[in-house]
Amino acid sequence: MSAQGTVRRLITYALLFALVVTTAVGLSGLLGRLLVAGTELAPDDVAGLARSLAFALIGGPLAALLWWAVWRRLEDPEERSAIGWGLYLAGAYLLALLIAATNVLNTLSSLIGGQGLQWRLSLATGLVWAAVWAWHRWMWRDPRKNPTVLSAVPTVLGSVLGLVLGVGGAVAALSTLLDAALRGAATEVSVGKPWWVSALQSLVWAVGGTIIWWWHWNHDGGRRLRTGLADVALITVGVLGAGVLTLGGAGVALFVVLRLLFDRSEPLELLLEPLAPAVSAAAIGCLVWVYHRNIARGRSEATLQGGRLVTSGVALVAAASGIGVIVNSVLAMTATPLAGAGVRTLLLAGISSLLVGGPVWWFAWRRVEQAAATGAGLNARRIYLVAVFGLSAVVAVVTLLVIGFRIFEFVLGEVSGGSLVDRIRAPLGLLVATGLVFGYHFAVWRQDRAVLAAAGPVRPRTIGHVFLVAGSDPARLRRIIGEVTGAGVTVWKRADGGAGAAGAGRVAGGDVAGEAGAQEKRLAAALEGVAAPRVLVVADQHGGIDVIPLLG
Repeated sequence: MSAQGTVRRLITYALLFALVVTTAVGLSGLLGRLLVAGTELAPDDVAGLARSLAFALIGGPLAALLWWAVWRRLEDPEERSAIGWGLYLAGAYLLALLIAATNVLNTLSSLIGGQGLQWRLSLATGLVWAAVWAWHRWMWRDPRKNPTVLSAVPTVLGSVLGLVLGVGGAVAALSTLLDAALRGAATEVSVGKPWWVSALQSLVWAVGGTIIWWWHWNHDGGRRLRTGLADVALITVGVLGAGVLTLGGAGVALFVVLRLLFDRSEPLELLLEPLAPAVSAAAIGCLVWVYHRNIARGRSEATLQGGRLVTSGVALVAAASGIGVIVNSVLAMTATPLAGAGVRTLLLAGISSLLVGGPVWWFAWRRVEQAAATGAGLNARRIYLVAVFGLSAVVAVVTLLVIGFRIFEFVLGEVSGGSLVDRIRAPLGLLVATGLVFGYHFAVWRQDRAVLAAAGPVRPRTIGHVFLVAGSDPARLRRIIGEVTGAGVTVWKRADGGAGAAGAGRVAGGDVAGEAGAQEKRLAAALEGVAAPRVLVVADQHGGIDVIPLLG
């Protein structure tokens, strides 16, 4: 593709996107006025009406004209394969879905709450943007002119959006129910409406988000996607986001329990206030976390190892934060022997964070260590260790600067505002936790270096990814592929159980088909010297192996 064509597409699609948004905003404003004011279009806001008319009546025809020109050009395969077309459809699709979904769900929840005429404005905006979404979905699904590049992006983004909306609504609904059960009718006075109204409004968001997620995840095939973006979204949202939600909720819930047992310095109602949201977040987050972790097990080894490392990182932050807070509270007790309930509350917060993050980190890191011991995921773990070192260095530098500032301020200041320990205990606790994290992971990094040095020079990687087609037990072949190539492996199970006959170009089993490890040796030999971005490996039950390099 020429540079001139690339620039032309960039300008064309950016202008089309702006015109579509402008037209949708204008139509939303006009429809909202019709629903709210009937035939009296501009009782108060003449400028707003003029803006809506200009956006709709000028932007609309321009958008239609430009779209018609773009749509005609898409008969050319080069235009369909342009990245600009895929980016435009993905961006417009996500924006339209986001605005339409939030406004429609807000309309339904407003109707439940009986909030005047506000639902009509939300309904108008939701209807217009739903039409924009349906239009772009039709273009995206068109078999003749849909994009051939980034074609799976709307599926991934739609499933992520639905998951976020559904989880947020589910947490809010469950939190309202638990709060009503724990604190009773007092919540009605604080929020100004019955608790069941808030629960139903949150349930609307939960159901709506779940429908959007299910539609893209199952109906549009998001679950079956094996692209890099799909794996990144799985790890980022399904594992990292859900992990943060789970550990954060569990830590707060444990903190409330510890305060109920050892720190009754506040009224019971105030102590119980954060318990319901925390339990709800932990419960819903755990469901999402476990589900996506199981999905990651069916993906490539790199995705599985990435999920484990992300889990380990989230739990490590929670555990290290707990250690820092504990050191902070201990120093406060040392500096002020008669420290009151505030220091005790701080200590309980640190203990709860450590008790939640520590076991999860140990479990996740043990799985990472087991995988690294077999050679799988060793490079991913080294990248993780480097990231830990970098973040530790940043935290250490910042805390040292803060400690130095506090010391100089204490020495040079004329008026004493407390002891030196009291001034530096917070950054010092964080520095101690950072040092412990750095020291442990540095020891692991040195151990890995020793293992790699003993293993000799690293063989250059000539295969990007391997697709393994095997029978009922692909684990042993998958292990051999990982050891020989170091590439990620996607396993496809054969419907016929691997009963194919040996054909041309195949490394056949022969007389050694029943020997232990014979097929693995033939697979390793067949992969030697193969160089390709992707390779297809087909194995049958007779010990035969096909190794087929693929283009692209």
